[in-house]
Amino acid sequence: MGSAAAADVVIPACAAVGIAFALWQWFLVSKVKVSAYAAPGNGHGHHGGPVFRVEDDEEDVAMGGAAGHDDEEEGAGDGTIAVARCAEIQSAIAVGANSFLFTQYKYLAAFTAIFAVVIFLFLGSVHRFSTDSRPCQYTTGRTCKPALANAAFSSLAFLLGAATSVVSGYLGMRIATYANARTTLEARRGVGAAFATAFRSGAVMGFLLSSLGLLVLYATIRAFGLYYGDDWEGLYESVTGYGLGGSSMALFGRVGGGIYTKAADVGADLVGKVERNIPEDDPRNPAVIADNVGDNVGDIAGMGSDLFGSYAESTCAALFVASISSFGADHDFAAVAYPLLISAAGLLVCLVTTLLATDVFRVKTVRGVAQALKLQLVVSTALMTVAALVVSFAALPARFTMFDFGEVKQVKNWHLFFCVAIGLWAGLAIGFTTEYFTSNAYSPVRDVADSCKTGAATNVIFGLALGYKSVIVPVFAIAVSIYVGFTLASIYGIAVAALGMLSTVATGLAIDAYGPISDNAGGIAEMAGMSRRIRQRTDALDAAGNTTAAIGKGFAIGSAALVSLALFGAFVSRAGVTDVNVLNPKVFVGLLVGAMLPYWFSAMTMKSVGSAALRMVEEVRRQFATIPGLMEGRAAPDYARCVRISTDASLRKMMPPGALVLLAPLIAGTFFGVRTLAGLLAGALVSGVQIAISASNSGGAWDNAKKYIEAGASDHAKSLGPKGSDAHKAAVIGDTIGDPLKDTSGPSLNILIKLMAVESLVFAPFFAAHGGLIFK
Repeated sequence: MGSAAAADVVIPACAAVGIAFALWQWFLVSKVKVSAYAAPGNGHGHHGGPVFRVEDDEEDVAMGGAAGHDDEEEGAGDGTIAVARCAEIQSAIAVGANSFLFTQYKYLAAFTAIFAVVIFLFLGSVHRFSTDSRPCQYTTGRTCKPALANAAFSSLAFLLGAATSVVSGYLGMRIATYANARTTLEARRGVGAAFATAFRSGAVMGFLLSSLGLLVLYATIRAFGLYYGDDWEGLYESVTGYGLGGSSMALFGRVGGGIYTKAADVGADLVGKVERNIPEDDPRNPAVIADNVGDNVGDIAGMGSDLFGSYAESTCAALFVASISSFGADHDFAAVAYPLLISAAGLLVCLVTTLLATDVFRVKTVRGVAQALKLQLVVSTALMTVAALVVSFAALPARFTMFDFGEVKQVKNWHLFFCVAIGLWAGLAIGFTTEYFTSNAYSPVRDVADSCKTGAATNVIFGLALGYKSVIVPVFAIAVSIYVGFTLASIYGIAVAALGMLSTVATGLAIDAYGPISDNAGGIAEMAGMSRRIRQRTDALDAAGNTTAAIGKGFAIGSAALVSLALFGAFVSRAGVTDVNVLNPKVFVGLLVGAMLPYWFSAMTMKSVGSAALRMVEEVRRQFATIPGLMEGRAAPDYARCVRISTDASLRKMMPPGALVLLAPLIAGTFFGVRTLAGLLAGALVSGVQIAISASNSGGAWDNAKKYIEAGASDHAKSLGPKGSDAHKAAVIGDTIGDPLKDTSGPSLNILIKLMAVESLVFAPFFAAHGGLIFK
């Protein structure tokens, strides 16, 4: 009883500390002032956006020079007028991001309400909407609450998960649009000050999201427990709806935001860089505001919802499996809440790690940026290993039994520690492998840059080969985690290995969000006409951010594989399937179709980006051709029209891929039965992980190969450049091909495999009772 009381104190207390720390970081960022004061004669327009000064971009300064000094005085274009321009651009980006998200959330509110009703009707019909208590499935001799209650509470949990996911994405977008111009202005003081602002802003998102997710899930369990009482089987089964709600919003956030940002990015790059030979984020480019808005709605709001979905699903899977174990039957809350305690300890670990980057080992040079981010990963993993050891021995009984597909497995508390640790360190291995294949500090990306000398075709060939090769180590890391987790603690071991990988999610999100904030900061510097020195510093932050974003996607994909397998195991248990035999034709049919689904989904999302980008390219070309003085910088482009094109395209095109993912399990389970659905989930998992990793890493490599040529930081890079050279144009084409791969299709695939698995688990009672209308 004492340990249960301690858990009831520790979990909400850690969540409260995380929220307080996020607010403190936000306060520190807010101390950087962005004034909207506009000096007379600064060239601001009142209709169609500001007319910004265009700075000559011919001069090439070495990265290590001015960028290394912390207290360099302001240069030309970095004074009061530049600050006013920064404020104006920041406002335009924030308005665009707000407008898009609110429009998207209106669509999603209607979907959420309809799908909650679907959950209630499907689950309520299992026992014909009976209000009678029923025998428990796993605990003999006990009675559980009626199925109608499970239907109602699952629907409510779904709504709570969806709301938390939406709030998480929105808060991330707000802090990102608040911090982008502040990072630009801090770059005047030095790269260290700019890094601290961008990273603190990312930490706000990381801690708010993970703390909020933990607190809401804990409160949901305690609130639902008031009704369920001793029926923990029904309680934790209904709580799985929370993960389904989080992932449903994440899917639409990732796909919609990804289409938005990449339509603008591809359109801006193809016309601006390749055809007009003007710099990235040049204010003359009509798509430039839409591109910067896209960073916030796709890479921030979408990514935040994505990682929240992973966290919610892995926790729900672990809680459900724990509820049918011996400590679930014994009503040992501290042991059942072990997944929540691991996440709570992770918040404290991430807090210490964040302070190391911003207050203890401060960044002083450009080279220190990547080292500081890498240190975050290593230190958080090492500290979390120790924390997991403490939690495992404090919360768990020395010995207990786990449900193992009809058998009973004996497990010790140190077994679960090893499961968490293997997930943690597998995540680090995936992170470092991703860094090796996507950072221009290493040979794979430099080889891709080198291939640009002979044109875009060889660049594309090298980039695809790099992506395929980069799958090898992550898959082995995931395979080892699965084997160790399953051997030690059956399906529960895999669930807590996934939690281990996600236990440092606050740090992972901080590193991930830092990238788009730095990218926006660079865009604002370019549009405001600030000196080249400032742009070099923001470019250095952005280059490191590209790699860390790829690492974040690697973590998300790796954890998605483990989460999906844990959910798959929970689904098989709940649906009463004793084995999944691939020689069974019902299973094999599902396996083949499931392996095809990620390709179908990727085709839909990539074509959506392509068609939206086509409209964007035509619009940008039209404005350059028809607006007099636009190319010379004497007239303002119509930014709003490009923002509308991205918004309309993303909202229309996000529905079909979302429908594919949500309908596939419902159709398979209802018409073909639980065995075919089990095959479908296994096929989608195996196929989706490979495509997601290769797509994300190919796109990241092409992006950093382009930046490697643009920076010209070494003799080799200078031999390929400068901007506007044939090699650079080939690199830009590779980057635009990689954009939808790394920011739309790749990251969305991990949601596909998770969402299908958690949806199958939620609807498992219906499929088991009434599924298989065709394959009886």
